[in-house]
Amino acid sequence: MLTCKEFLNGLNDYLDDTADPELKSHLHKHVNECPNCWVIVDTTKKTLQVFKGAEPQAIPPDVHDRLMKALEKKVAASKRAVSSPNPPPA
Repeated sequence: MLTCKEFLNGLNDYLDDTADPELKSHLHKHVNECPNCWVIVDTTKKTLQVFKGAEPQAIPPDVHDRLMKALEKKVAASKRAVSSPNPPPA
């Protein structure tokens, strides 16, 4: 049986109509047996319905700039972690 974390990692596949039927069946079994994951699926589906067909909205330039800086910082930190597998002593 899948854990909830494993199910959540496959949530996109579960909601994707073109995903592998065997995988979807495996995920479906979990969601039918887990009320917490069922709520997540139900809420996600409802959220997608609300936003489906909505016009994209531009974000303010200052928000865009802050987002890009945060993403660049995260990518740089990830690259440092990969190139230095052993953390420096504390």
